[in-house]
Amino acid sequence: MFIIHVDIQVKPECIEAFKQATLANAGASVREEGVARFDVLQGADDPACFRLVEVYRSPEDHGKHKRTAHYAAWAECVAAMMAEPRTGTKYRDLFPGDAGW
Repeated sequence: MFIIHVDIQVKPECIEAFKQATLANAGASVREEGVARFDVLQGADDPACFRLVEVYRSPEDHGKHKRTAHYAAWAECVAAMMAEPRTGTKYRDLFPGDAGW
């Protein structure tokens, strides 16, 4: 499995628009063949803080995701909404094993 946590700080005035665009992207992403999970989280103490937890079956599936029309539309839509550049941290799963996803 190939896992990425994407941390995004959104401008306060853009929170609702960001949520709408990101939920649309997530809904399309979970229908991709190589996507095991695509979680959208919002900070409980800071509603402008978001984390995407993206779980792909392989690094190649992540590459396919980045080439989809819905990802391109999301990236263009939300670029100006971010208070700072988003960051991504890559992980590999230890538990559960691949069968647990």
